[in-house]
Amino acid sequence: MKALISVSDKTGIVEFAQSLHALGVQLLSTGGTAKLLAEKGLPVTEVAEVTKFPEMLDGRVKTLHPMVHGGLLARRELPEHMAALKEHGIETIDLLVVNLYPFEATVAKAGCTLADAIENIDIGGPAMVRSAAKNWKDVGVITAADQYEAVIGELKAAGKLSDKLRFALSVAAFNRIAQYDGAISDYLSSVKFEDEKLSETYVPERGLFPGQSNGQFIKVQDLRYGENSHQQAALYRDLYPAPGSLVTGEQLQGKELSYNNIADADAAWECVKSFDESACVIVKHANPCGVAIGKDAHEAYAKAFQTDPTSAFGGIIAFNRTVDKAAAEAVVKQFVEVLMAPDFTAEALEIFKPKVNVRLMKIALPAGGDTAWKQGRNAMDAKRVGSGLLLQTADNHELALADLKVVTVKQPTPAELQDLLFAWKVAKYVKSNAIVFCKDGMTMGVGAGQMSRLDSARIASIKAEAAKLSLKNTVVASDAFFPFRDGLDVVVDAGASCVAQPGGSMRDQEVIDAANERGVAMVFTGVRHFRH
Repeated sequence: MKALISVSDKTGIVEFAQSLHALGVQLLSTGGTAKLLAEKGLPVTEVAEVTKFPEMLDGRVKTLHPMVHGGLLARRELPEHMAALKEHGIETIDLLVVNLYPFEATVAKAGCTLADAIENIDIGGPAMVRSAAKNWKDVGVITAADQYEAVIGELKAAGKLSDKLRFALSVAAFNRIAQYDGAISDYLSSVKFEDEKLSETYVPERGLFPGQSNGQFIKVQDLRYGENSHQQAALYRDLYPAPGSLVTGEQLQGKELSYNNIADADAAWECVKSFDESACVIVKHANPCGVAIGKDAHEAYAKAFQTDPTSAFGGIIAFNRTVDKAAAEAVVKQFVEVLMAPDFTAEALEIFKPKVNVRLMKIALPAGGDTAWKQGRNAMDAKRVGSGLLLQTADNHELALADLKVVTVKQPTPAELQDLLFAWKVAKYVKSNAIVFCKDGMTMGVGAGQMSRLDSARIASIKAEAAKLSLKNTVVASDAFFPFRDGLDVVVDAGASCVAQPGGSMRDQEVIDAANERGVAMVFTGVRHFRH
């Protein structure tokens, strides 16, 4: 058995090669990999000795040769293939170990030049991988270090690789090539090429939206069905998921998550992790129906639950703090579909153990940082339309106190300003048209998804009344501007004393005058949060 090893990332390669050698596998290699293996005392043959042709063009040409590809592509069961190899003195290659030039890592670096990007496009590696993967019945192709253990295990046990493993390795290899080529396409088609600036040090400007979008997603699991039982579905994750995002979570107990569970869980998790304080978010049908902050998880939950106990039944609950005994004892009293938190105490897990259908999800909070990825958020959002795809930068805007512009005679109090920031944060995750009443770090009424902003305001008031919550002296966040004064009148009639809205309507002055007339404070945020 013969193995050709040519790797850019040399993690674990020495140990792997040592194991192959111990099993009697002959080692072929190229360039730096061959040098490393030889330094470690392994008998290794340079590919140049096999091809009788030296590496050239700074290593750009070394394996693009019939002596290599003939050995990878020949079908062992075809006499004519084997006769051709014999005629030309080509020996078969049974294992190919290749990982590619680090193109993705290179272009991710700040200040990457176009020259560096181009130089890190691998040619010979993908060519060999495709040859070996195509001929999977005879050749095992290893493209990642996490495959080494399985390969050595089967070689030790049976002296060869099983058809099942060789096919799985082939699929993984073609997937890797697709990812690699997709990354190259994404990068190059995003470059704003300027011929007059072209040089070895040219760092190109790149557009947010490449000329071709190549999605790279890995299937996590098949789902029982989709949004409705007659639809089929599966969950996929990003090739490199952001830390602290939903798909990085671990399910600790409960039934398999459904399509709707996952969609609602994502809405809850994205909302709750936006708070620095201890917070709880309860979601029903993708809308927050109760959100609150508190001194701990238990208090946050108790306040969030008060907003709309009816909708909370069968909802999705998310915490941004560890769920302890007190919080668990409160939550377990209601019917909950999914419960998410960064962690659960042992006592909390015991409390939920009898509730075998409750899905517990443990998701680490992101460490935070200056990018969406570090914050555990999507950089881009996508929506399918008929034979097309809408792409946009994700709505990751965070409102600061300094961003608020008071436009009325009456000034908000410091407490009202804090509640406005809280209400605005919640409104961002409520389907448009969104109206959110809040007070003391707690939602008091939520109106979502109506064609009329007036109806959303009325529904929020009805919800508050049903929950026996007073809207007197509450603050209100509206995800988009009030086009007429009637929307403002509805929320003020309900009890609001302070309102936040984006502003930007042709009738802004009319609405400002109405606020002054009604004796309420109003601030403009300068941004809207449509969520369709």
